[in-house]
Amino acid sequence: TLFRSSVNLSPRQLAEPALPNDVARVLHDSGIQPAALWLEITESTLMRDAESALSALGALRALGVHLAIDDFGTGYSSLAYLKRLPVEALKIDRSFTEGVGVRKDSTAIVGAVVGLARALRLRTVAEGIETPEQFQQMRAMGCEVGQGFLFGPARPPEAFGPDPRRLFAPVRRREEPAPAPTATIDSTGVTIST
Repeated sequence: TLFRSSVNLSPRQLAEPALPNDVARVLHDSGIQPAALWLEITESTLMRDAESALSALGALRALGVHLAIDDFGTGYSSLAYLKRLPVEALKIDRSFTEGVGVRKDSTAIVGAVVGLARALRLRTVAEGIETPEQFQQMRAMGCEVGQGFLFGPARPPEAFGPDPRRLFAPVRRREEPAPAPTATIDSTGVTIST
């Protein structure tokens, strides 16, 4: 299993022309595998200058890092751009997650985002899952990954030991097969579907 980490990009960082080179340098200097890194960009940040964002995201994706749109559904994105962006996941904002199964509008929005993501072959990540009921509802709606205090609080890198970078190296497996997990927990969330 590859340990993954998510990093939020600010509007200023995304607008910086040197961003892809900076990320490449950090990956090289730290020894972190590109496949272990998810960069998250808010929907509103992407829509500030969608053409420039498209170029920057293409360069970042070419490095092998993963990209996700954070807080999806809270901004005013254009579906025309969404289909062109080299992202792999849509993160459903916690304001919708907390209303699933309670408010019809939140339930409808989450259903629409999950359906849209599925149609575009993107993963869905539900933010802010705090109760078993929210977990079950999001799972039933087809959301693939969940994040929230139900699974555990956010932890600093030191919680993983003296050198968290070692967690980004591939794990050598023994020859015997391990039992299939019911949920995969990593820093990007808990995989809901098994």
